[in-house]
Amino acid sequence: MTRGPLTAGLAIFGLALLAAPAALATGPRDCAGLAALAGPGLRITRAEALPAGQLPAENPGRAALTGAARAQAAMPAHCLVEGLIAPRQGVSQRRYGIGFQLRMPEGRNGRFLFQGGGGMDGVVSDAIGAIPVAGATATPALNRGYAVVSTDSGHQGMDSSDASFGVDQQARIDHAYAAIGRVAETALGLIDNYEGRPPERRYYMGCSNGGRTALMAAQRFPTLFDGVVAGNPGFRLSRAVIAQAWDVWALNRAAPRDEQGRPVLASALTPEELQLVSQGVLKQCDALDGLADGSIDAMSACRFDPAPLACGAGQTQSCLSPAKLEALRSIFGGARDGQGHPLYSTWPWDTGIAAPGWRAWKLGTSQTGTPNARNATLAAASLGLYFMTPPKPDLRLEEVDFDRIAAQTAQTGAINDATNTLLSSFVARGGKLLVFHGNSDPVFSADDLRAYWRVLGQDNGGEAALARWARLFMVPGMNHCGGGPALDDFDPLAAIEAWVEKDKAPEALPARGRAFPGRSRPLCAYPLEAHYKGQGDPQEIGSFECRPPSP
Repeated sequence: MTRGPLTAGLAIFGLALLAAPAALATGPRDCAGLAALAGPGLRITRAEALPAGQLPAENPGRAALTGAARAQAAMPAHCLVEGLIAPRQGVSQRRYGIGFQLRMPEGRNGRFLFQGGGGMDGVVSDAIGAIPVAGATATPALNRGYAVVSTDSGHQGMDSSDASFGVDQQARIDHAYAAIGRVAETALGLIDNYEGRPPERRYYMGCSNGGRTALMAAQRFPTLFDGVVAGNPGFRLSRAVIAQAWDVWALNRAAPRDEQGRPVLASALTPEELQLVSQGVLKQCDALDGLADGSIDAMSACRFDPAPLACGAGQTQSCLSPAKLEALRSIFGGARDGQGHPLYSTWPWDTGIAAPGWRAWKLGTSQTGTPNARNATLAAASLGLYFMTPPKPDLRLEEVDFDRIAAQTAQTGAINDATNTLLSSFVARGGKLLVFHGNSDPVFSADDLRAYWRVLGQDNGGEAALARWARLFMVPGMNHCGGGPALDDFDPLAAIEAWVEKDKAPEALPARGRAFPGRSRPLCAYPLEAHYKGQGDPQEIGSFECRPPSP
């Protein structure tokens, strides 16, 4: 696998890292000496050798948007570097720059991991390389010997829901994709200086918005990474955020009102009503994979209609009112403009609709007219400040015009959405792409990702040709980056390693999960799905095989 000279890559981004005379004075394993590499385009605020035994610090500014599992294992001894790339003064005299954190462990294995963020970024998370799935128990990349870097993607916010940077043109560009290249090249230069050699392999891994940037890494920086892991990627985020506003609108129409006449969003569908829907989906679709066990593995065969759940004459319990049925149909049918044209995607019916993770995004728990659903609290700011052009501060979701919103978000969509299908340079140099997604994700539709995957195959020689370098794994029941009635304990990093370095393509990912104690199953490479063989222990992975979907 060929690569251009590292110094040439750094020069592209105009960094002063190798141009600084002090760079020649530092030697291998001189962590504190890396501070001398700072220059006009690179501030190094910390360069410190840390002993083994410390746990990663909790970051209160990092919203739980990626579902990333916190590492429980103590970190190994390592060199920690923090800094700011391309500091500048932007719109309204606000100061910007691309913040980063790099950790380089002793006993490195020659691998580098770029750790994706979440939400609107804006905070630098601990660069430990934890598997970005809520139930993951796999060892973090740092503990495996990876050098790991993380970034705030070019702006400093109060937390990862802060979209105020969206009024600044360069900040939008950095967040959309440009920070990936700047941070990667800076980290690679620091590693080369510290180790005396560059990493042998380069990987990118993230979930949610980190999954979107993972796809961006392959699409916009095709020569930087050998392997990319994209989890629950918000690849068409400019349209998914429209769907968030749509869902709030649809649910508010069915919600009861408080004393001030405001809709109580969380009560539009009660936990009992969502459980009713989940059980209805199970009743119709659970056994399609050969086993009724609480998991719908034959996802493609599930055709659910909530009509039988409608309340009959005089019935008020264990049923859905006409308004609630209409709200569900509006959500699962997808956001549309006034002429009925789709603005986003349909959504699959699955068991995860009754899980806390689904409610947290769509409905929340607030029993007042002030909602706390993430769709309601995050969509207005991100739509108004980042996705809409011109920006519209203080946007209220009830002001969204579904006949105009697609055009209003098109400019940011053009730089932000990871929808490209031409990845010829990435493929030519041996790049591998592994994508996973929860079928019950309430934020980014699994139907939308499946549709993109089909187009990706069509544009790259067909399904078999695509499978040589890209594979998708759908997780039944899983919410956004983990959670739900799902097997959300798996290790995509080990799978991409084996694929890149040993040419061992993953046919399935072995998975477990707290939702089903003692159970193991294969997460099959799309479009294959797990089916019970008809014999053997139904709790064991060996009793299942990956089959094509039924015609």
